[in-house]
Amino acid sequence: MKRTISLILTSLLCASCATVKTVNPRDNQVDIAHRGHKSYCESIPRVYSGTSYSFCLLNSEPSKTTNTGSTLNRVPLVAIDAAFSVAADTIILPYTVVTQAQHGNIKVN
Repeated sequence: MKRTISLILTSLLCASCATVKTVNPRDNQVDIAHRGHKSYCESIPRVYSGTSYSFCLLNSEPSKTTNTGSTLNRVPLVAIDAAFSVAADTIILPYTVVTQAQHGNIKVN
């Protein structure tokens, strides 16, 4: 049972959505938008890029409605993904440090 739980948690940590999107972006660019609202971020660093991506989702145009939408027990899913992104970004830190030095920041569309 412990092994199964460990495998599931490891899979969740390694499959963090924001980290997967930003590890090797096409054309050194990534789109950051949530429900049609563009982010105010212009670029994000490759080091902890998944976490930066999640914070850029939160730093977007304000919504005109009070409907929070994607939540789990009133916690935004972006915040949950950010927690997993911190762990996943830490695991791939040696790779992202090298790519940051070689290619610089990721541009946000």
